[in-house]
Amino acid sequence: MRTATIHELKQELFTIPPRLAKFKKENKELLTYLLFEAQDEQGYIASVKQEMDELYKEVNSSNVYFAKKTIRKILRIANKHIRYMGSPQAEVELLIHFCTQLKATGLPLHKSPVLTNLFQNQVKKINKVLDSLHEDLQYDYRKEVNRL
Repeated sequence: MRTATIHELKQELFTIPPRLAKFKKENKELLTYLLFEAQDEQGYIASVKQEMDELYKEVNSSNVYFAKKTIRKILRIANKHIRYMGSPQAEVELLIHFCTQLKATGLPLHKSPVLTNLFQNQVKKINKVLDSLHEDLQYDYRKEVNRL
């Protein structure tokens, strides 16, 4: 995913009401999302999922310690994008994808208490957010969560 340059951000900011932005990477990423990506939320979710998939390919499955570090990094990235979107539906979708991919790695989740707790906490978080969604969406997402 490409972060816009300061020049591109400044040009785009002239077309919308004034906003405050510092020159930090996370602020630029948030502005990039708000200005260029917010209109196509499903496309943005797909690009975040693709980024997560690429990072899951890099997980060092030979050593659980290094695998945990990479998995935490993936979760940090997912949470950052969830914060940007501010949508409960997007949060559920990204966290379900995270948990599904975590199980697909083949790592022994039951042997590592850290990985077990990480997985269980994300499932709890999904269930908590699911309660705030519409009933039809809850039904669809609950089926996916039950498969986990």
